[in-house]
Amino acid sequence: MNSPSHQQRIVAHLASRHAAERRFRALGFFSVALSALVLGFLLFTILRDGLPGLDWGFLTASDATDPAKAGIWGALKGSMMTMAVTLALAFPVGVFAAVYLEEFAPKNRWTELIEVSINNLAAVPSIIFGLLGLAVFLALFPNWRSAPLIGGMTLALMTMPVIVISGRNAIKAVPPSIRDAALAIGASPVQTVFHHVLPLALPGILTGTIIGMARALGETAPLLMIGMKAFVATPPEGFTSPSSVLPVQIFLWSDEIDRGFVERTSAAIIVLLAFLLAMNGLAIYLRNRFENRW
Repeated sequence: MNSPSHQQRIVAHLASRHAAERRFRALGFFSVALSALVLGFLLFTILRDGLPGLDWGFLTASDATDPAKAGIWGALKGSMMTMAVTLALAFPVGVFAAVYLEEFAPKNRWTELIEVSINNLAAVPSIIFGLLGLAVFLALFPNWRSAPLIGGMTLALMTMPVIVISGRNAIKAVPPSIRDAALAIGASPVQTVFHHVLPLALPGILTGTIIGMARALGETAPLLMIGMKAFVATPPEGFTSPSSVLPVQIFLWSDEIDRGFVERTSAAIIVLLAFLLAMNGLAIYLRNRFENRW
């Protein structure tokens, strides 16, 4: 039989564990509440300052020196074109690189070096990619300075490592039995990957793409390096026309002395958040659609 002192120690130990659990839950609740409070304050401030200036004229006009005439359409169109170039370049190259490294590449020092390099590229500051775009892309195409094509190519370099890493993790998570079953019924390794492995891994790949594109959408530093900070009074007519993007436009308006641009800056932030939510919603819809089909 347990002695009373031993039972008291057990009770005290359980009470200490329960108290520690309550403190941890309280700390977690406080952290969540603090984060929600800060986010709510920021959203309230932006909506309070930006909603009065969010009208049809603001959405259809381009940049101007007069805050009453300044609009967001030029930067919004430039962002859409830049994101289209980024997605068209980064997604297929990133997915094919992930498939090759995970399914077909031999395991040797060269592939290990490539894997380490990709992991390091994902952590490189974005301004370094801007310097790379300035040194390479603008040197090859000097007449396309501040064009959505150059901006998309620069952001594609920044987004590609994220897609490769998430794609490899998603492919690695597919059970080996799927591959074994496909090979057992006569499928080739390429058919096994594209007919069986990729459909299962596609939701995870799209999740990584969402993260990479959301990061690219809010980037300012690499686009400033390639000249997208210029004053552009007309929307871009093509992928090689001078253009601005939403984050750079917000940065430029926030630096204006005229207080009338405060309302324009907040309204532009609302448009940027709406654009980001629309992109994420579309990607989540596509991800869920592929999940249901499989």
